[in-house]
Amino acid sequence: MTHSIPSQQSWLPLGRRSWQRLGLALAGASTLVLQLGTLPALADPFRTNGPSDTIGEQTEAAFDEMFRNGNYTEAERILRAARGEDDDPLYQAMMASMAYLEQDWDTLLIRAEATQQAAAALLNSSDSTSQLRGHLYSAVGIFLEGAHLLRTQGVAQGTPRALGMLQQVFDHMDQAEDINPADPELSLLKGFMDLLLAVNLPFANPENAIARLNDYAAPEYVAQRGIAIGYRDLQEYNDALVAVDRAIAATGTTNPELSYLKAQILAGLGRYDQSQEYFAEALDYGDQLPAELVTRIGWEYCVVQGTPIQTCSDQAGY
Repeated sequence: MTHSIPSQQSWLPLGRRSWQRLGLALAGASTLVLQLGTLPALADPFRTNGPSDTIGEQTEAAFDEMFRNGNYTEAERILRAARGEDDDPLYQAMMASMAYLEQDWDTLLIRAEATQQAAAALLNSSDSTSQLRGHLYSAVGIFLEGAHLLRTQGVAQGTPRALGMLQQVFDHMDQAEDINPADPELSLLKGFMDLLLAVNLPFANPENAIARLNDYAAPEYVAQRGIAIGYRDLQEYNDALVAVDRAIAATGTTNPELSYLKAQILAGLGRYDQSQEYFAEALDYGDQLPAELVTRIGWEYCVVQGTPIQTCSDQAGY
C-alpha cells in the first residue's frame, strides 16, 4: 500500500506561508538568471549581442553550484568567501536567500535592504539594460523585505503593509517591462512571479506565465523548472513531468532538487514505485541541501512507501 503526498497548496491567498513562498521563490529567481558553465566570466548570458555584465566570478560560481548542481553547501561556502562583490544586487539577493534558509531574520532584512540599495545604483545608470535590472532587483529586494515582515510580525499585523509592498513590486516590474518586454532576464523573473501568483490567487492566469517562461525566459533549466512547479501545483502532472524532464536534461548533471521535484510529480501521477527512486536519489545528495528540505524529502519518501502519515511525521519531528 502506498499513500499520495498531501497537497502543499494549503496556503491562504497572501497569507504568511503564501507570501513566504512567493518571496523566497522570487529571491531564488533573482539568482537563477545566469546561463553558466561554458560562458566566459563577466559575459551577459541573456543578451549575447549586448555589453558584458558586471557579475562577479565568485557570485557566478555560487549560482552555478546552487541552481545547476543543487549544491547549497558549496554555494554558501563560495558566497561567504567572496570579496569585493557586495555592490552587486544579485550577490545581496543570494545572501538574503541563505539567511532565509537559515531563519536568520535580522540578516535577511539587512540583505533585503542591501539588495534594494545596489539596485538603486543600477537605476541611476545611463544604460537601459542596467536600468531594467535595477527595477528587477528592486522588486526582489522588496519581496525579501516583505518575507521578513510577515515572518517577524505575523499575518494579522504584517499583511496590510505587505500588500502595499506587493504593489511596489508590480510597479518595478511594469517599469522594467516598459524598457524591454522581451528581455530574457525579465521574462524569467516575471514568469516565476506571475506563475506563483496564478496558482495561489484566483484572478491570475497561469497559462500566460507559462507561455512567457517557455518563449522568452533563460536559462532553459530554470524556466522549465518553474513551469514544472506551476503544473505540479495546478495538479497537471503529465505536463509537469514533461517540463521537469526538460529541466533535468538541460542541467547536464544530477540536481537533487530536480530529482525531488520529479519524485513529487510521479507520486502525483500515482507512479509510486518510480517516485521512490527519485526521492532516494535526492536524499543521496542530502549533504548538499538545507536540513529543513532534507527533512521534508525524507517525510514524503516515507509517505509514498505506504508508512502511516503519523509515523512519518513522528520520525521527521513534525
